[in-house]
Amino acid sequence: MLLLAGSAVAAAAVTAGYQSMSPTGQWYGKTFTSLPPGTRQIALTYDDGPNDPHTLRLLDVLARHNVRATFFLIGRYVQQRPEIAREIAQAGHVVGNHTFTHPLLIFKTESEIRRELSQCHSAILEAIGEHSNLFRPPFGGRRPAVLRVARELGLQPIMWNVTGYDWNAPPAAVIERKVSTRIRGGDVILLHDGGHKQMGADRSQTVIATDHLLTRYKEEGYKFITIPQILQDGSTRGAHKSF
Repeated sequence: MLLLAGSAVAAAAVTAGYQSMSPTGQWYGKTFTSLPPGTRQIALTYDDGPNDPHTLRLLDVLARHNVRATFFLIGRYVQQRPEIAREIAQAGHVVGNHTFTHPLLIFKTESEIRRELSQCHSAILEAIGEHSNLFRPPFGGRRPAVLRVARELGLQPIMWNVTGYDWNAPPAAVIERKVSTRIRGGDVILLHDGGHKQMGADRSQTVIATDHLLTRYKEEGYKFITIPQILQDGSTRGAHKSF
């Protein structure tokens, strides 16, 4: 009996840990991940910028395809390179909050969470002025306190349902394959234009993969839109995962 009880506790702990990091997990509060499959819309999102020089190269690719994306920026990088943050905004892309230092928030106190989000907001505000109220937790890590503090600050948590697993800079073909095997329509794709450990992370392969993915899926009739646009579409349909 004790063995069974211990196994049940262990299984519950594993499940709870998974739910705190899984982008589509909803145990700790509802977060937006995607629209229902079948729509011809896709939202490209990029984390961990601004990053020199790859964010600027990515902006060139997006401009060539006439596509707008959503960038979740790290506050300390915005302070280092505010001109790149301004270029993102001036190009018509959406800017969101990715905390100030990119910690795993499930291990932070509520006051630390609030400070991370507030400092990032201030850094972005100083660099580009008013911006979206979107927030993405680093590593996808969240617990009830993370979502509660975010919402108290007026922020909307945004997750994803497709990722290119590009944080370790694999070849572009690998990134493309990881993404393409999951595309169903209505997707929110996670990619990275920066790296949370330092400025200057090599994201050249993500830039190449983005170019190829845009070419492929535009030819297949998909439309690339921003997170606010995909949220609006979901609201109109009454079918998106709500907050």
